[in-house]
Amino acid sequence: MEPDYKMTMQEAKEETRQFKKIFTNVRLIDQMVLHRIEQEERMKFQDGHCNDFWNKNCPCENCVSLKAFEGKTQKTKLEFMDSDIYQVTARYVEIDGTPYVMEMFKCLDSTSLIDVAGQEKIVSKFARYNEKVYKDALTGAYNRRYFEEHIKKMTGSMGVAMIDLDDFKLYNDILGHNAGDAALETIGKIVQKSIGPDNILIRYGGDEFLLVVPNVKEDEFLKELQQIRDKIHDAKVPEYAQLQLSVSIGGVLSNDETIESAVCRADRLMYRAKNQKNMVVSENGKIGSDGVVREFVEEEQTKQQILIVDDSAMNRAILSEILKDDFEILEAENSEECLSLIEENGTGIALILLDIVMPGLDGFGVLEFMNKNRFIEDIPVIMISSESSNAHIRRAYELGVSDYISRPFDAMIVYQRVFNTMKLYAKQRRLTTLVTDQIYDKEKNNRMMISILSQIVEFRNGESGPHVLHINTLTGMILEKLEQKTDKYNLSWSEQQLITTASSLHDIGKIAIDEKILNKPGKLTKEEFEIMKTHTLIGASVLENLELYQNEQLVKIAYEICRWHHERYDGRGYPDGLKGDDIPISAQVVSLADVYDALTSKRVYKAAFSHKKAMEMILGGECGIFNPMLLECLVEIQDKIQEKLEKSVDKDSYLKKQTEELALFDISGIDNFFRGGVKRKAFLTM
Repeated sequence: MEPDYKMTMQEAKEETRQFKKIFTNVRLIDQMVLHRIEQEERMKFQDGHCNDFWNKNCPCENCVSLKAFEGKTQKTKLEFMDSDIYQVTARYVEIDGTPYVMEMFKCLDSTSLIDVAGQEKIVSKFARYNEKVYKDALTGAYNRRYFEEHIKKMTGSMGVAMIDLDDFKLYNDILGHNAGDAALETIGKIVQKSIGPDNILIRYGGDEFLLVVPNVKEDEFLKELQQIRDKIHDAKVPEYAQLQLSVSIGGVLSNDETIESAVCRADRLMYRAKNQKNMVVSENGKIGSDGVVREFVEEEQTKQQILIVDDSAMNRAILSEILKDDFEILEAENSEECLSLIEENGTGIALILLDIVMPGLDGFGVLEFMNKNRFIEDIPVIMISSESSNAHIRRAYELGVSDYISRPFDAMIVYQRVFNTMKLYAKQRRLTTLVTDQIYDKEKNNRMMISILSQIVEFRNGESGPHVLHINTLTGMILEKLEQKTDKYNLSWSEQQLITTASSLHDIGKIAIDEKILNKPGKLTKEEFEIMKTHTLIGASVLENLELYQNEQLVKIAYEICRWHHERYDGRGYPDGLKGDDIPISAQVVSLADVYDALTSKRVYKAAFSHKKAMEMILGGECGIFNPMLLECLVEIQDKIQEKLEKSVDKDSYLKKQTEELALFDISGIDNFFRGGVKRKAFLTM
């Protein structure tokens, strides 16, 4: 990442425009003006007008612009001129490679500073400005600019940790960017509550945080990192209770080095921690859930393989020397040897460093082979070559290389770019595995639903379409709130999803009820009501006879819901008179959702009640007694219920949508998904 002081002229103009919202005026001073200022003596101001200050072009004692330029940093001071006080801030910038100082000033009314309240006011004003410049708006932590301008060159005794949110891209891709933001915000709050006032938390990258703890002993530092990891893992993300957060942490102690150097070491350990996720790794080993530091087992110490392909023995030796401490090196002096090693090792090769110009088949030929055989999708390639023309570089990227480094090169740059590329591909492979597993589970459940629903769809009564969708929505909302309130039922996200999906089948037993009873506009007779009650047992029986799926968790949960969603918490329900938590929580939640929707929907035998009336009836016990905890959940989500249900569709469009969604994916399409063959929109509608 480029330091924040480097920008284009267009970016400088935009930043100047933004700063003018805070300061009276903003200007750019080039190197020539600064040299002239350095030679001039301080000039006296003849009057106290703000514009005069800006127009003087003259230096002051202890000039902040000179200091900012010399130190390549930012400086702020107050200037007292007669009755006026000026805040002057100078910031070093490089615009299109040319050094400047961006000088900002603001005239402050001196009358506002004559009492304590006024002094507090101006201090608060400066604090808010610094917060805008150096604070990350989402997480409340310091931002990367703060690291670049104030932290990275610091030295001293301190603990330095890199904290990386596991599976961040997965949250964004599947649940949307709001979910990713909520996860980051949650982590920021947890870490800041867990650290002391002298500790510094920085949002270092998109999903990475840097923690700096001054003057800390190793055991205390590791204990603090372990506590942070555990608190994050136990946390619930507001509005996204299905998310199970975890972080990978690499921590080091720094003494005679800059924080920038310590960050590099901590980053490598964090990358190692990501091999297992939810892990803290120090230079002495990994920290288990019991807080004990253990050495890495032998399989963890296996080095990843890098293949260096270059016809020059000297070039291979230089690259090997740079990388050999952390990676196992394979070498090929020509394309034929390279292709042979690729076919022999496959994805056992973590990365290839490839030269372009070689006798026989050149580097482009190797890339074409890797594209043809699809190796390029799994093995990243970095080109290292003296060929630096735009045409060569463009062709290399077109053929799929991940990076391009021109000779002569810097050893540290080569190492860091190799490391970053491998880390990126490791994350991608893990995300591919996770999403593949999720797609497989979803596809399996969808196929079961197709098999079941295809048998009953022709028997659906008039309420089934919207009613089923409403039950799905309400069940999911209640379950999410329940998990936020208590761990009594300990429902995982996948279990919540299964209950929500299975809720669609709660009334399938009605396929066997006479239509004259099912759609009777008036009150049922005692005999008719007894017949209606049998739909619970009929639905359970239908599921019980699905021999192919008897051991599937979805079918087991659907059975619970079908049979017992008319039971009541006081034992006065049917068909079995179960009481309290003898009723499975799946059936309890669907029961409450079913009653609410029945009350607020129009039926052949009644008009729809208002939300307010329905809530009064449910809470007043007019529809039977429900679990008090679930009633609390219903009350807490009631403001969102109508908004959610208003987004429901009518029967025909609902059934069409279900059919389209169930047909979206088959397992053979997973590869296409990651190669752009399936649009993200289609994936997110599943």
